[in-house]
Amino acid sequence: MQSASDQWFDEAYYQRYYFDKKTSGLDPAHMARLSAFVCSYLKYLRVPVRRVLDVGCGIGLWRELLAPHFPGVSYHGVEVSDYLCTRYGWERGSVVDYRCAEPFDLVICQGVLPYLSEVDLKRALRNLATLSRGALYVEAAVAEDYDRETIDATLTDPRLFRHPARLYRRGLSDGFTELGGGLWLSHQAEVPLFELERAGGR
Repeated sequence: MQSASDQWFDEAYYQRYYFDKKTSGLDPAHMARLSAFVCSYLKYLRVPVRRVLDVGCGIGLWRELLAPHFPGVSYHGVEVSDYLCTRYGWERGSVVDYRCAEPFDLVICQGVLPYLSEVDLKRALRNLATLSRGALYVEAAVAEDYDRETIDATLTDPRLFRHPARLYRRGLSDGFTELGGGLWLSHQAEVPLFELERAGGR
């Protein structure tokens, strides 16, 4: 099966999943808690965050959420959706093959990877390691989440691939150390970790 077409992510898609309160899965309180966790833990670890890449940034929720935690942070949004690039001014690009002149301190990739086929997912996971020299935050619904009914399928796009968690972990482990909570630390980062701060001891 092929990855999601960029034509999927038109105005109707964002109206359904973001703007219409009856069908949107967007939870501002959840996003506030999530951003507070991510930013606070990175500050605790002393990961310097000056430049942030939000790849698959959607409507740019993270831009305002990061500002109170990292004043003066440079936020760069990348999107595959022509509609969003026109509306918000994001750079057009895909997590599969996006390139930058220098890596970022923090890369955010939320809700994007399950739209990719297994082949493209593996490429994207390798590419994320080239984009981050500090930290990575990944959020992706995996097969186990569906099996355990952890997610509300009525609020989730039914076209998502249900890849197993091991596929994500295997693809990220070459470039990152898993910290837990969706956070990963680049092998390029000169940040010391206690052994029990590494998820699963990896």
